[in-house]
Amino acid sequence: MSDKSLKLNNLQDILIDEFISRINSGNATPSDLNAARQMLKDNNISATVTNDNPMNELVKVLPFKDDAVDKVIRAYND
Repeated sequence: MSDKSLKLNNLQDILIDEFISRINSGNATPSDLNAARQMLKDNNISATVTNDNPMNELVKVLPFKDDAVDKVIRAYND
């Protein structure tokens, strides 16, 4: 691995650790959460909503109703 690649990997590790620390402490700002979300998206990280995972709990507490999400959850659970 080149020196540049190693540095980029180290930077990404530091950034991920910082996001985790801020989120776990409850001190993450909306900008922090958005940056963490974007990092996941940029690295093709996704989650599937099921009855037994935290994503389902997140969907339940969101302050809006999305019929498309409900259809996906119903289809998955059928």
